[in-house]
Amino acid sequence: MNRYEVLVKVIEKGSFTKAAEELNYTQSAVSQMVHTLEEELSTVLVVRAKNGVTLTPDGAAYFPYICAISKAHQELEEKHREMCGLGSGKIKIGSFTSVSRNWLPALMKEFKEKYPAVQFELQQGEYTNIAQWIKEGKVDFGFVNPDAVNGLEMVPLYSDEMVAVLPPNHPLTEKDTVELKDLAGCPNILLDEGELSVPLNAYEENNLKADIQYRVYDDYSIMTMVEQNLGVSMLYERVVEDQKRCCVTRPIMPPVNRTVAIACKNRKTLPIASRYFFDFILKFFRHTK
Repeated sequence: MNRYEVLVKVIEKGSFTKAAEELNYTQSAVSQMVHTLEEELSTVLVVRAKNGVTLTPDGAAYFPYICAISKAHQELEEKHREMCGLGSGKIKIGSFTSVSRNWLPALMKEFKEKYPAVQFELQQGEYTNIAQWIKEGKVDFGFVNPDAVNGLEMVPLYSDEMVAVLPPNHPLTEKDTVELKDLAGCPNILLDEGELSVPLNAYEENNLKADIQYRVYDDYSIMTMVEQNLGVSMLYERVVEDQKRCCVTRPIMPPVNRTVAIACKNRKTLPIASRYFFDFILKFFRHTK
């Protein structure tokens, strides 16, 4: 209860004593809050008379504004209670394919069951533009490869390993494990990940020059192209593991992987619904490790 609401209640009841009883305060506490408000405004707002407490001329001039502040504060408190219960709120997320088509929808569904009124806005991108969306405030948080971005608060979630994706009857399907140097010598369909490419980095780190024939943003388009024998590719295991397709997958040696992290500008200043879901995601991955 703030001093504006206290004064409104005093005038409503016409008495400091009655106002104190209703507000469950002592009379001296109510008097002190009114006095503090008078000092703040450098005037006398009320006078006590036989017929009760009344406003002074200055008090009458200020009173509509005091009522407006009191009402706005009550509405703010109501909104705070609503938000703490997640009665509403839009959660804006930047994501990429292996997240948004793998585990994220299940977590969104579980969260919605707990907080039915929240809404989700999902923007699909790659590391670079997701990081930029976060910095510009277009999304509240997003998923990135921490090796590809900087200037954000990031929490690693898991490691995502790549597998070789091969056409049916390709010679490399006869091997249990595909060497990176063998993939480099085939026509490659490169997954476009923005400014940082995990497959290209892997080739460069092993002094290999890959035969890149295509650069494609969408993982599922790549799988279709591989099925049509347009080339081989490397995709993240989480993307292909549940896909019923004709293409064949094999582990890669040496292994090729990335870290997936959740990122935001400042976790403490996230909108409350987004902060709840951010923490919900962290809790899920802590329990799955």
